[in-house]
Amino acid sequence: MTALRPEHDTGEEGPYEQRAYEATGAFEAAVDQLADPLNDPLPGQHASPWFRAESIPAETAETAETGAAQGRRSEGQVQASHGAQGPQGTPREWYDPEGYERDWYGQQEPVVAPPPPPPPPLPRNDETIGLRTADTRRPADRATTAPIPQAEPEYDTAPAAAPDPGPETTELESRTEPPTGGRAERRRAAKGRGRRRAEPQSRSAATPEGRPLSRVEARRAARAAKDSPAVVASRVVGELFISLGVLMLLFVTYQLWWTNVRADQIAGSETHKIQDDWAKGRKPGAFEPGQGFAIIHIPKLDVVAPIAEGTSKEKVLDRGMVGHYGEGALKTAMPSAAQGNFALAGHRNTHGEPFRYINRLSKGDPIVVETQDAYYTYEMTSVLPQTSPSNVSVITPVPPGSGFTKPGRYITLTTCTPEFTSTYRLIVWGKMVDERPRSKGKPDALVG
Repeated sequence: MTALRPEHDTGEEGPYEQRAYEATGAFEAAVDQLADPLNDPLPGQHASPWFRAESIPAETAETAETGAAQGRRSEGQVQASHGAQGPQGTPREWYDPEGYERDWYGQQEPVVAPPPPPPPPLPRNDETIGLRTADTRRPADRATTAPIPQAEPEYDTAPAAAPDPGPETTELESRTEPPTGGRAERRRAAKGRGRRRAEPQSRSAATPEGRPLSRVEARRAARAAKDSPAVVASRVVGELFISLGVLMLLFVTYQLWWTNVRADQIAGSETHKIQDDWAKGRKPGAFEPGQGFAIIHIPKLDVVAPIAEGTSKEKVLDRGMVGHYGEGALKTAMPSAAQGNFALAGHRNTHGEPFRYINRLSKGDPIVVETQDAYYTYEMTSVLPQTSPSNVSVITPVPPGSGFTKPGRYITLTTCTPEFTSTYRLIVWGKMVDERPRSKGKPDALVG
């Protein structure tokens, strides 16, 4: 086969000449290379051996010299690869694949992808600099806001698996997640926005392996979590005991503390009232139950308490006063009587407790009764530590067991014993040793 070939640069001028390819198959290879679009030289570039540096438009001196050197190097490689030249200095074969590719594409450099541009900074907000959720404004408002450009992510060869949201997805994330699917699914999502979402399943409702409980397992777990009747009953009994204990504590506090406070206030007020009546010169007549008429002083025990008529618990004793046995079969004499037993009763514990420590009195300790007209001084003579509450003989004019043998002017103090009980009675007796009018001043027992 023959084909047209360009003249080689031999210095001779003349038309193209037709010559047969000497190497078998060279023509087919040359035609195949010319038909390849990748080997088709671009306009203004040199890649084929027959292009020379002088045919390329000069851009700079450096590029021109580089192109000329590449051309000479290519021509030398072609001549070397094909051996001796033919007539008139023409080579027998011009095709050099390696030189052709090097002259066509030039020195190849490894292609490095440029780094992605850094993401633009988020717009600063004066109210907060935290991350924002999805924009929920209306389309008209979003149209006026310029979108924030985002940097293109670098994708790996294998796409990453989507993370499992799990049962603890927050309500905000579920609301901001756009609906996917067709029109029907989007409508259902829009209808469910106003409804209250179900509470996420707690972590405890799962097996140790991490999988959710089935219905049967959930029912069994719910039954196991319920308290048994014995536990419920014990809990109720415990709460009742706690409530009872609190009530008992409040009652004890009331009895041991608050009753004394109130009784001291009432007794002090009654004492001042008696003294005011004396100062105004009122003459007492027959005393009514609960009416105060005298004041008792026990210097050793630092006791000063009003004496009222009667032994009523509510009207006299619980009000912090000392009661005079002056009613019915238990009626006793007054201090001003020529002879008789002036008997008194008072609380040992709570409600002012004026007689709490009368068991500490010893023989000869003074007991002074102050009235509107005089001071009556008694000396303690004997004590009966315990007797029955029904033993009323202790307040008779000559009480048995007191040591008195004949009628006289005596005093008897009665109270409960043991302390904080009313099982028995404690009795203290005394004998009058001095009667002093108020005009002469206080007796020595009160002055010292």
